Amino acid sequence: MSHARVLWRYLAAPPDHHREGLLVVCGSYDLRVCDHACDLFERGHFDRLVITGRTGNWTRHLWSETEARVFAERARRHGLPDSSMLLETQATNFAENIRNVRLLVPSARKVTFVTKLNSIRRIIATAPIQWPDADVRADGPPIRFPDEVSNIVGVFGVIAEMVGDIDRLINYPAAGFQVPSDVPDDVLTSFRYLAGHGFDSHMLSPTA
Repeated sequence: MSHARVLWRYLAAPPDHHREGLLVVCGSYDLRVCDHACDLFERGHFDRLVITGRTGNWTRHLWSETEARVFAERARRHGLPDSSMLLETQATNFAENIRNVRLLVPSARKVTFVTKLNSIRRIIATAPIQWPDADVRADGPPIRFPDEVSNIVGVFGVIAEMVGDIDRLINYPAAGFQVPSDVPDDVLTSFRYLAGHGFDSHMLSPTA
C-alpha cells in the first residue's frame, strides 16, 4: 500500500481551477467528480458546464447510458438547468475529452477540467497537445486514498488504474499523445513494483 500511496500523491497533482471561462467535467465511474464540478460552477462565474464522456474501461459495464448523460442527470439534481449544460457523448479517453470539447467550444481560452483526483496529471500532460492555445487547469474532488476511493472499482482497481496512468505518462510522449512529464525515481520504483505484482491490467499492450 505504501507504493500505491506514492503513485496517488504524484498523480493527484495540486488541484487548480479558474473562476471563470469554461468548466468541463470528464465522465467516469465516480459521480463525486460531477458533484465537485457542480460546486465549482455554482461558486464561480463560468460560461457553461460541458459534460464529456461516452464509456470507458469501467463504465461500459456499469451504465446503459453514456457517462455524459449520467453526469447530466446528477447535475440536474444539484439544480443546474439544461440551459447551463452542454453534452459531449463520444469521448472515450482524455485526449478525446479535450479535443471534442475544443471542437464544441473553440473560442474558450480559460478552461478548467474536473476529473478524478488521481487523473489530474494526465489531463495536464494531455492538454498542451489537444488544446495548445487554451489556459487549461485541472481539479478534482478531495478524495483521500485509500479510505475514500470509489467502491465501484475498489482500492485494487484504483491501484491498477494508477499503474496504467504512470505507464501512459512514460510512453505517450514518444507517440505524440502527451507532453513529457518528470516522473520522479520513487514513483518509477513504486510503479515497477506494483506492475510486477499483478496490478498491470490497465497498462498499455506491447503494440499500443
